[in-house]
Amino acid sequence: MDEKEEILIENVNEYYSSGLDAFNNKKYNVGTTLFFKCIAALLDLSIYRKEGIIPSSHTNRFRILEERYLRLYKIADRDFPFYQDSYTNKMDKEAADLLKEDAEKLKKELKI
Repeated sequence: MDEKEEILIENVNEYYSSGLDAFNNKKYNVGTTLFFKCIAALLDLSIYRKEGIIPSSHTNRFRILEERYLRLYKIADRDFPFYQDSYTNKMDKEAADLLKEDAEKLKKELKI
């Protein structure tokens, strides 16, 4: 494991842990944001392991996923609007829980 992979894994764990704290304290906007950041870092880790690159932006990440990893793209595409909405709306437990579950599934899949 190289330094970039280690940093991505550390970020995944930090985002997830902090998201879980927020979720458990009923801070669903913060939880939603952090769980999506965890998902984005997991997607970047998956791309890095397969392609040797880390996407430079959401746009770049989505493009790579849509072109090469459609199953992962569908997760990102479904979850991204919740992340965007968390800036201007009050997120509920169900939305935060959906992202939490997706983060957990990707963590398990990537053996994190």
